[in-house]
Amino acid sequence: MDADVIIIGAGLAGLVASAELARSGKSVIIVEQENAANLGGQAFWSFGGIFLVDSPMQRRLGVKDSLDLAWQDWQGSAGWDRLDGPHPEDEWAQKWGRAYVEFAAGEKRSWLQQQGVKFTPVVGWAERGSLTAGGHGNSVPRFHVPWGTGTGISEPFADRARAADAVDLRFRHRVDGLLVSDGAVTGVRGAILAPDDAPRGVSSSREVVGAFELSAQAVVIASGGIGGDHERVRRWWPERLGTPPRTMVTGVPAHVDGRMLDIAADQGVRLVNRDRMWHYTEGLQNWNPVWPGHGIRILPGPSSMWLDARGRRLPAPGLPGYDTLGTLKLLRTTPDLVDHDYSWFVLDQTIIKKEFALSGSEQNPDITNRDLALLLRTRLGRAAPGPVEDFKREGADFVVADTLTELVRGMNALTGDDLLDEDAIRRQIEARDREVVNPYSKDAQTIGIQNSRRFRGDRLFRTVPAHAILDPRHGPLIAVRLWIVTRKTLGGIQTDLDGRALDESGMPIPGLYAAGEAAGFGGGGAHGYNALEGTFLGGCLFTGRTVGRALARAV
Repeated sequence: MDADVIIIGAGLAGLVASAELARSGKSVIIVEQENAANLGGQAFWSFGGIFLVDSPMQRRLGVKDSLDLAWQDWQGSAGWDRLDGPHPEDEWAQKWGRAYVEFAAGEKRSWLQQQGVKFTPVVGWAERGSLTAGGHGNSVPRFHVPWGTGTGISEPFADRARAADAVDLRFRHRVDGLLVSDGAVTGVRGAILAPDDAPRGVSSSREVVGAFELSAQAVVIASGGIGGDHERVRRWWPERLGTPPRTMVTGVPAHVDGRMLDIAADQGVRLVNRDRMWHYTEGLQNWNPVWPGHGIRILPGPSSMWLDARGRRLPAPGLPGYDTLGTLKLLRTTPDLVDHDYSWFVLDQTIIKKEFALSGSEQNPDITNRDLALLLRTRLGRAAPGPVEDFKREGADFVVADTLTELVRGMNALTGDDLLDEDAIRRQIEARDREVVNPYSKDAQTIGIQNSRRFRGDRLFRTVPAHAILDPRHGPLIAVRLWIVTRKTLGGIQTDLDGRALDESGMPIPGLYAAGEAAGFGGGGAHGYNALEGTFLGGCLFTGRTVGRALARAV
């Protein structure tokens, strides 16, 4: 036997599980198809937001939160509806969802601090939802930003794996199958890939130079989701979201390809809710890409005006920062939009300098580098943060103009389809602008802006006072073409509350566990149909911790 436990994947979930096992004196081998530069996986690249409930940071900003309110929001967002039959797809997903919300309202913050994670005072209000109390969305701000962004979450666990004598890191080892003996998983087999010193995230060689087999008492699948493989995304794209776009940008490196999920399914592991996925509608082509088709997501404040490809303002809840999948459904099921894979933000310089944040550790050097002075200068200064200005200047999806005539002309030139009519767009913007002259309105977006500014954190860092977009004092005008950016897999390997992988009959497979995105962040779908943001890294942390502790008891 080569180790007590083998973990497939060196992302956040696998690293957390390895930390728990090493702390308990168990030996671990982590096998990872990429090189050592990629330790930490997708978490390293992320903005790092963490979902917490009733935290001291919330309370300091005047936010009143509770477990009951968070669970109400989670259930309204998840919409679990696959609960019938002898082995329902949502049976364990619902249990994991409840356990995670209790964790987020309980020891999650203190446990993370014990691991070396530190938080900024910033609490964001992400995914505000469908505008109903019992429906999808966060009723209050819960998006807690760590110092270091995603690196502030992943690196403490990566450092532990590098330093632990009990953890053996096997890079450039690609798993091609599970070893099974008498019905129990006893190890893994696969290919040794040629050495490749490509930088983190850059596509690497798939040349095979050898083979390997490793044995252990248990195996953990923590291999991530499918967001890097557009064909897999299209294969599982749900009918309820219309037709998949022909063109998408990619929010994760190419090696996040879902390959291990298909291998597991072929060997009798039960995968559920594979048609549930989370792709953003505010994607940009990265002007300085790392991986193929590299897309960056805008984390928008509430004030940009959102138009479809034909220049029509999106109806609520198709508002910036509100309902990700609701907006995606709108864009992909409206008959005269399905041939167009993009939409538009129209805004001004006042809005972009305060309300545009870009998702990703590399796009937020102030927080990633833990530079408080730079954070205050960039988030409260007169100009947009440097990375945002870089995109405005260099990005292929930006149009900047002094007048609406010039702006619409540039938008039509960018797409080459002349779908946009200046007079129609002007009428819509003017109608919106007339709504902002009073502190009250019948316009849903204007109401949302005023609501946002009642939250002290948004008023300081994320939301500008309501103003007329066509007022030249706030210029220049800016249009941003938005693409669908692939990101998260919400379904996956069905697991019980110890993280044991189940077979098609709903029984645990001896020796096999799953964690992180590969397990649908718990039970094969802890988020249900929608996520509340700040929950993806949290799901990796929680499932990795749970599996590590369960295995520490079992092996």
